[in-house]
Amino acid sequence: MGPLDWAVMLGTLVLIAAYGTWKTRRDGTREDYLRGGHADRWWVVGFGVVATQLSAVTFISTPGQGFLDGMRFVQFYFGLPLAMIVVAAVFIPLYYKWNVYTAYEFIGRRFDRRARLLTALLFLCLRGLSAGITIYAPMLVLDRVLGVGYGWSFALTGLVIVYTTVGGARAVSATQTQQMAVIFLGLIVTLLLVIHQLSDRMTFSESLHLAGAAGRMNIITTSFDADDKFTLWSGLIGGFFLQLSYFGTDQSQVGRYLNGRTVREAKLGMMFNGLVKIPMQFIVLLTGVLVFVYFLFHPSPVHWNAQNAAALKGVPAFDSLNAGHDRHEADVREHAVAWLDALRADDADRKTSSREALNNALVADAAVRDSVRALVEERLPGSDPRDDDHIFLSFVMSHFPTGILGLFVAVMFCASMSTSAAELSALASTTTVDVIRRDWSEQGQIRATRWATIAFGLLAMAFAGVASQLGNLIQAVNTIGSLFYGTILGIFLVAFLLKRVQGLALFVAALVAEAVILVLFALQSYEVIRPIGFLWFNLIAPAIVLLGASGLQALLPGAGIERTIDRSE
Repeated sequence: MGPLDWAVMLGTLVLIAAYGTWKTRRDGTREDYLRGGHADRWWVVGFGVVATQLSAVTFISTPGQGFLDGMRFVQFYFGLPLAMIVVAAVFIPLYYKWNVYTAYEFIGRRFDRRARLLTALLFLCLRGLSAGITIYAPMLVLDRVLGVGYGWSFALTGLVIVYTTVGGARAVSATQTQQMAVIFLGLIVTLLLVIHQLSDRMTFSESLHLAGAAGRMNIITTSFDADDKFTLWSGLIGGFFLQLSYFGTDQSQVGRYLNGRTVREAKLGMMFNGLVKIPMQFIVLLTGVLVFVYFLFHPSPVHWNAQNAAALKGVPAFDSLNAGHDRHEADVREHAVAWLDALRADDADRKTSSREALNNALVADAAVRDSVRALVEERLPGSDPRDDDHIFLSFVMSHFPTGILGLFVAVMFCASMSTSAAELSALASTTTVDVIRRDWSEQGQIRATRWATIAFGLLAMAFAGVASQLGNLIQAVNTIGSLFYGTILGIFLVAFLLKRVQGLALFVAALVAEAVILVLFALQSYEVIRPIGFLWFNLIAPAIVLLGASGLQALLPGAGIERTIDRSE
């Protein structure tokens, strides 16, 4: 990066962090620190909700997903608008009615201390792990784009810890609007630059047609296959339950709309999220698909992780595979050109034959790339053989002009900072409000929450050190969520739907559900059972909690006695 890139990146990040610290430096009440003072208008709520979902993972890993697998990952979000309607109609009014600081405070009032603690601990597990991935993603940017060590990413996290510790929920809200402005700008500029790179060879419409011929415009997959992670049905059903749990019960999200000035402002913010999220993910995936089209006509490395490739250079097996990759790439270019010519000539027969030849060449080249990854695993123990998270970074490094590269890096870090700040604030507030319950004074609770923010920041940095072993980052985040969100959602569904179920029955059913999900995940990881798409965990776990809690309650003493919600719980 040149001086202009550094100026754009550092100027953007430091100004936003300084603004958040300055804006909230005098917020001294528990209401301001934990719940943002109930001061945000709907667009601030909406930007906060969207920004909390985004991270550097979104802009590093999602384009790689589009490059390798096409557009079908967007189906993961098809259940989101439906989930937003339910959250706005059911969850938000209840949280505001009971004037809670966290979602799990409501569970304590509905059931008992035991249920509240279990739900809070499940959240701390899933969000604590996800926070580590959020921090790891910018490490890739720093290492690949700037050529500096991972320690600088920890320095970035330290910056987030500072303003989140100083201002709490108000600081998170104050910075996220500015961060979203940078993210939206960078997203549009990135897409336009990729389209520009293709413009000397084909029109935008032709590039979409070519992507479709290569199987990358697979937006809808209607097959009902439990092995397939991304289908219309897994997105609508499993995705609905995952999004319902995430937005309805995850404190990092609940905290954003509890900042809303009124129930109406909070609801409008959630509806804004439901309208924006799918188009945003579509654009990010489409960017990766267009990068794939670009490399149909231009040379690409046989392995996208440049460090692994450099370490294998000179190894006979690697050099042989690299030569095979060059031959397959020449075939890919030849057939892509032939297909494009047939498209312009409107020659259906040539289009069909060229498409088949193109896809055969792509399959052959993919086999070579798989062999290289196997070689990395064999010859470079301890190195990550996966390279999909390096694809888009490699393109950015080679094709983005000075200044825009700095903007791209700023977008990565803004996304990471917005998510990390929300996660740390939620983890800290849940710890002091729901887990370590004391008769705090107002200043005592703020001090304890600040220390908890620092502690979770350090723990997240520690987990970031092993996040590279989790494979594709966007899938890793969603897989971790699916291991816990279903059980949490089941607990809340029992609270809303089964009025006669009491705390003990719920507690046992939730433990059983979580144990089943973890055992299923372990068994399929070790190939003991047939793989199950992780989105289905978000349907299995709530079903176990609902059925188990109702069945157990019928067997327990006092069945049928409805518990009155205790405001002091």
